Amino acid sequence: MNKESGFGVDRRGFLKTSVAGGAGLMLSKNLPLFGVGGESKMDNINIAQVGVGAQGQVLMQSLMKIPGLNVVAVCDIWEKFNLKRGIGLWRKNGQKPAPYTDFREMLDKQPDIDAVFIATPDFWHAPITNACLEAGIDVYCEKMMSNTHEGAVSMVRTAEKTGKLLQIGHQRRSNPRYQFVKKNLIDNNQLCGRITNINGQWNRAVTEPLGWPERYAISDDILKEFGFEGMLQFRNWRWFKGLGGGPISDLGAHQIDIFGWFLGANPKAVTASGGADYYDSLEWHDNVMAIYEFDTKQGPVRAFYQVLTTTSAGGGYFEYFMGDQGSIKMSENPKYTTVFREARAPEWNKYVDQGFLKKEGDAHVRPWQVPLPPQRKDSSGTVDVRETAALDAYEVNATLEGYIHQPHIENFLNTVRGNDTLNCPGHEALQCEAAVLKVNEAIEAGRRLEFTEADFHA
Repeated sequence: MNKESGFGVDRRGFLKTSVAGGAGLMLSKNLPLFGVGGESKMDNINIAQVGVGAQGQVLMQSLMKIPGLNVVAVCDIWEKFNLKRGIGLWRKNGQKPAPYTDFREMLDKQPDIDAVFIATPDFWHAPITNACLEAGIDVYCEKMMSNTHEGAVSMVRTAEKTGKLLQIGHQRRSNPRYQFVKKNLIDNNQLCGRITNINGQWNRAVTEPLGWPERYAISDDILKEFGFEGMLQFRNWRWFKGLGGGPISDLGAHQIDIFGWFLGANPKAVTASGGADYYDSLEWHDNVMAIYEFDTKQGPVRAFYQVLTTTSAGGGYFEYFMGDQGSIKMSENPKYTTVFREARAPEWNKYVDQGFLKKEGDAHVRPWQVPLPPQRKDSSGTVDVRETAALDAYEVNATLEGYIHQPHIENFLNTVRGNDTLNCPGHEALQCEAAVLKVNEAIEAGRRLEFTEADFHA
């Protein structure tokens, strides 16, 4: 136990009991946010950040663009590096946050926090989230919700019990292009016809495990107290079992979430293959290929997803929804976003006139578009390959201004003020977490695994 902190439970004990029971710390916080009729009493929202490493600084970029925030605390166990840098960046931005290395000390000493942004390793998400919710604080937590299904369920239950807000960082749900496509092209107009298949991927080139300056290394005692065996684990936690879920969790969760969101359905089964084939010092599968089976109102859908960490080939990262009348290729990167019309589909002029689509010029060639091969003939002169007509390409007439996380953060803060509803509350995010976590289980089992309704609900 850290005697100076005044807490009656050590960090390992807190982690275990918090995830299992969803109770966290029982801290009181009697700071009413809203008046009668839901009208906001906050001119400024007092926020804190827990975890200001790489992802925490990504959130910081967006937060610095949003007015009406008082940053009252920043917490990170890497005091000499992450915490020092995070505090410095906020002070340059005119804020005066108090520094902490233990989130429980922060909660004990900062009863003025209205909302917290959590970007720690996944295995700490549930304990910290539950503690903040119990303290009466609204929470924005990065995905994955947890490295375990039990941890994610505990977060949903604690949010329901306390009545506090829990937004999970699946930021595509607030991206105006994704919202535009889902509403105008899929839900209202069924532009693809019957969606029959989905293809998604995130391919990255080889990267070496993250290092650290030796003079800034965290002491072994502190690392052990917070669940790390050493600096290698601390810096590369995503790749270690018990801490994160590997690339399928780190990268795939963003896109697998879109599969279910666009379809309006949860998968019924998954088959997967993967292995720790390339990086000798890391534990999780460095390449994964998974096939989901969905039942939708229109019929069955099979969705293939791959995440590769040894090559950047294959056209970047995207989600590709393919139907009998058209297909929609989506990505946070607009250069990978295109809508294609099948020759058999009715003309799409009305969607251009309505402002939903823009026709691509004939000379405009996308990097993944390959010319059709020439027809071949056998010795009798008979054509032995058949090609369907080339697809007409259109651009989505919606753009995102600003950082990709900013609309999702704004949605959360507007909801804290009582002026909006969450785009990805915990109980909805749980459906994605269950789908992603089952992939690693399917790889280990070496067979097709089915989902139950209980997987998707707390």
